[in-house]
Amino acid sequence: MPTIALVDDDRNILTSVAIALEAEGYRITTYTDGVSALDGFKTTLPDLVILDIKMPRMDGMETLRRLRQSSDLPVIFLTSKDEQIDELFGLKMGADEFIRKPFSQRLLVERVKAVLRRAAPRDGSTAKNAGNEVLDRGLLRMDPERHTCTWKNLPVADSGKVPYPQSSVCQRLSRRFLEQTV
Repeated sequence: MPTIALVDDDRNILTSVAIALEAEGYRITTYTDGVSALDGFKTTLPDLVILDIKMPRMDGMETLRRLRQSSDLPVIFLTSKDEQIDELFGLKMGADEFIRKPFSQRLLVERVKAVLRRAAPRDGSTAKNAGNEVLDRGLLRMDPERHTCTWKNLPVADSGKVPYPQSSVCQRLSRRFLEQTV
């Protein structure tokens, strides 16, 4: 059964969500902040992360940003924030779902199942999408799966979720260089 990491500073939520998900057969690991979660992920990477936004030491947005630098595992934001801009920002950063507190345990369990179903390979392949391989050319690295672009190992600003030829990052780079690399 898949392992799910719960990251929330509220012990009551950690306990109640863990009980609900364990009843469905999932293995659960819990963390009270983003720093301890990222440390834990170095040794055991879960299949899914349920992540609160408002936490001490490192909030959920920063935790997700750092997680996306090295992993594309599914993330569900669980938060008391009710601003639409927070939801949009979280989804743009790479979250797969966004659930507001208070929430239904049954709804959360079904969302977990749906996200894991979408993340699982359909044909036994290991990659989500063969057309999304990383492009490395000299000092340029473009990763469409993580929506990142680096030059000399430094992140290039404004590398959004737009296909390579249309992205503003690519527009700033030499067209001749891109034609040689794509």
